[in-house]
Amino acid sequence: QVQLVESGGGLVQAGGSLRLSCAASGRIFSDYYMGWFRQAPGKERLFVAAIRWSGAVRYYADSVKGRFTISRDNAKNTLYLQMNSLKPEDTAVYYCAARRGGYSDYGALYDSWGQGTQVTVSS
Repeated sequence: QVQLVESGGGLVQAGGSLRLSCAASGRIFSDYYMGWFRQAPGKERLFVAAIRWSGAVRYYADSVKGRFTISRDNAKNTLYLQMNSLKPEDTAVYYCAARRGGYSDYGALYDSWGQGTQVTVSS
């Protein structure tokens, strides 16, 4: 199983930017998909973005398209989420997750999760 540790969250004003990181350890196979999810207080966990560990295809939720970019550094075993033009509605705990097999935006299909990092966007 893969171990994941997120970092980079914080407090930012609307319109600002943050970059989240997710350090992965353990055995990561080329067919792993890495994803970012978020959960606001009192709401369900939602898909944000995903990328295959090898390959260039990226997937985004409609709510973040054009503002967020998912990327990875295989040499560093690290996943990133660059978040620009942040809005108050982006406030949530952000989690990275990993699964083997095909792409999915359904969190329950991901096998490994980090502990989460808080992102707060003030208006």
